[in-house]
Amino acid sequence: MSRIGKKPIPVPKGVTVNVGQGVVEFKGPKGAMKQAIPPGIVFELKGSELVAQPERDDVSLSKYHGLARSLMANAVVGVSEGFKRELDIVGVGYRAELKGSQVIFALGYSHPVVFDVPKGIDVAVDKQTHITVTGVDCQLVGQVAANIRRLRKPDPYKQKGVRYMGEVLKKKVGKTGA
Repeated sequence: MSRIGKKPIPVPKGVTVNVGQGVVEFKGPKGAMKQAIPPGIVFELKGSELVAQPERDDVSLSKYHGLARSLMANAVVGVSEGFKRELDIVGVGYRAELKGSQVIFALGYSHPVVFDVPKGIDVAVDKQTHITVTGVDCQLVGQVAANIRRLRKPDPYKQKGVRYMGEVLKKKVGKTGA
């Protein structure tokens, strides 16, 4: 059995969990979401804890056991607290603007870059150079933040581009004129 899979998931007050056939539904103050259960794993609600068990005693199910427990724990945290990724835009003239469900970026290209925000994700733009991506789905929040970063990756020479908040870049030295 997986070490991670053995740990019970505490369900905080205000979060309701419904274990169905092949899917677990979560509802909380931040929203609701469904999480599919990997094959060979069974979930049951014991009091205020959600417990994962493999269907049979098989070594090959231990990888799914830990995965399933991690996915459900992320769902519980997502509907109760939510997830957040922050990005900074660095560069002269680089900025972002929120218009409806689209973010319009000026990233040094000859044209503005339009990014459509997917359903279930909230994007906030502060001071035109700070972007906050929030939502209940951990995977979706991380993927949207990665897609925004991909629009203009940080340059190791000039240190310009879109980067995660707190990301440290190793500056490369350019050619010398000697």
